[in-house]
Amino acid sequence: MKRASLLIALALLLGGCSADWGWYVVNPATPSGWTNLKFLLSGLWYTVLLSLTAISISVVVGLLVALPGLSTNRVLRGFNRVYVEVVRAIPILVLILWVYYGLPQVMDISIGVFWAGVIALALSDSAFQAEIFRAGIQSIDRGQYEASHSISLSYTDTMRFVILPQAVRRILPALGNQLVYMLKMSSLVSVIGMQELTRKANELVVSEYRPLEIYTVLVLEYLVLILIVSALVRRLERRMQTDER
Repeated sequence: MKRASLLIALALLLGGCSADWGWYVVNPATPSGWTNLKFLLSGLWYTVLLSLTAISISVVVGLLVALPGLSTNRVLRGFNRVYVEVVRAIPILVLILWVYYGLPQVMDISIGVFWAGVIALALSDSAFQAEIFRAGIQSIDRGQYEASHSISLSYTDTMRFVILPQAVRRILPALGNQLVYMLKMSSLVSVIGMQELTRKANELVVSEYRPLEIYTVLVLEYLVLILIVSALVRRLERRMQTDER
């Protein structure tokens, strides 16, 4: 209710702004305004697809990086720490630029803007996912491992059937936060030409010369998208808690 009231108040505020402002450029009641809105919204699919693909990869990579950090082997633990610290230290915008412009030269391959964005976002997020998984797994009581060992479960089966299901329930809020983070960081991929929400807004500003109005719509697009994702994550969290009880 509070969020709906906030959106209504914002709409009323924008509607009552000075007549000198060019809100006609995004007015759905006019043919040109409706065309502009459809152009802006056309980037939504790429934003969602980019974010979901990147976070799916980062979750898998993050889990694979987290497991060596739980090992008693110093080399494996060292690999975990080096990976996490190095990747977290690189600004995501710099990583996007390096993957798009530098990786093709290093590996002698061609990378499109979509997969360059996915690789950069997934790499950057995987370090955070690794720490989330490590903390979640370490929070499980040691007795769970001992009980699994007593019934002759292997390490893989213990992780798959006993530890990870419990850990995922505990880290779900953090994973949801990372998805929201990914949706917001996907806007940075616009610098390499990805036709997502921010890129569409930038292109429309160049042709219409109305940055305030167009970027306001962009803000509202991200706001609505993230509110929906946050609500879905909370619903999933409540359902998993109910199943656990």
